[in-house]
Amino acid sequence: MKFFIVDDDPDALSLVECLLVKAGHEVVTCGSSTDALRDIPNVLPDCVITDLMMPGMDGFELTRSLRRCAELASTKIMILSAKSYDFDRRRAKEMGADGYLTKPINRETFLKSINEIVSDRIAVHYWGVHGTLPAPGDNYSRYGGNTSCVSVDVGGEPLYVFDCGSGLKGLSDHIMKTPTQRFSGRIFISHTHWDHINTVPFFTPLYLRGNQIEVFGPYQGDLTIERAISAQMESVYFPVTVREFGARLMFRDLREESLEFGPVRVDTMLLRHPGYCLGYKLTCRNRTVCYITDNELYLPNHPQHDARYVQNLANFVRGADVLITDMTYRDHEYPSKVDWGHSCVSQVADLAARAEVKRLHLFHHDPDQNDDAIDAKLDETREALAKLGSKVVCEAPAEGNDLVL
Repeated sequence: MKFFIVDDDPDALSLVECLLVKAGHEVVTCGSSTDALRDIPNVLPDCVITDLMMPGMDGFELTRSLRRCAELASTKIMILSAKSYDFDRRRAKEMGADGYLTKPINRETFLKSINEIVSDRIAVHYWGVHGTLPAPGDNYSRYGGNTSCVSVDVGGEPLYVFDCGSGLKGLSDHIMKTPTQRFSGRIFISHTHWDHINTVPFFTPLYLRGNQIEVFGPYQGDLTIERAISAQMESVYFPVTVREFGARLMFRDLREESLEFGPVRVDTMLLRHPGYCLGYKLTCRNRTVCYITDNELYLPNHPQHDARYVQNLANFVRGADVLITDMTYRDHEYPSKVDWGHSCVSQVADLAARAEVKRLHLFHHDPDQNDDAIDAKLDETREALAKLGSKVVCEAPAEGNDLVL
């Protein structure tokens, strides 16, 4: 890639140039922000890395000015500064920066951090794929027995996390083992049943000062998402309360709506499940990930079958790169589970085919379904899609699996 580095500190300029050139990149350097503003539109770099505190024009003003140049629309801009305040991080995003790194530069992690910010990839990781309650034991070793938790990594953005089942503990351990200056994340709760929130108290980044975490969840009338999370940590249920959290923590109640986070858009849709349950659609860089769990698609001959709802849901997930969705039951299991709020093979296959999604990922498996039962369910889904003439790629991701889009 072609980098343009702006810094009035010659030592910092030299170090960044050395690290990037050694990694095989082309580098142009400049010690003046005003000169950089003149030269960058001519160089057309893939990425600009600029200091913040510079005479004449600081990094914020430079970033804002560069974002006004139409020819630089695809150029990534990163702030590299000795200032580590949350205000400056937020301000950098507001001005149009794609990332914010702090000095002193860590030679071991600098390039990795740069790559994460400039990369256009979106990575989906599965931390737990079962539903209702964890399923330990040898018969659950291939798919894993942890409950719902999926993360979506968008380079340069906070980590997006969907649900906080027992799989969240694995994500927590991973974050704590990864060298990073601080953690930023956005957590989206589908609904407040225990298997989707009960591992929040074990998410270690919540206890560390300097981390910034936003929690979004469905509004339940008189029960806010903040109250729902706090209530399960009251002393009669758990020895640690939310008052022990050290991270900068914000809660927001959601209804059916759309949210914009820079390059990321998240749309929500109400699902058919007991209580207020939301499905999520994350769109970024012309790719879409849909997370639709705890959702009941009744059989067509059932009085509760709602063709309009099914069509609305198909429209919501239409063309998604991956549809992660509730398929708790095989068809022969479903008749005794009607009105429990979950779906079966035939109806999910029909939805995926109708919506023409690219990939269908089976999710939220019944705790009584071991590895062999999930294998059988996967085979049945593929057969159902084939009968519909669908080209949807169907998979049953296991705990620990990644999908890079």
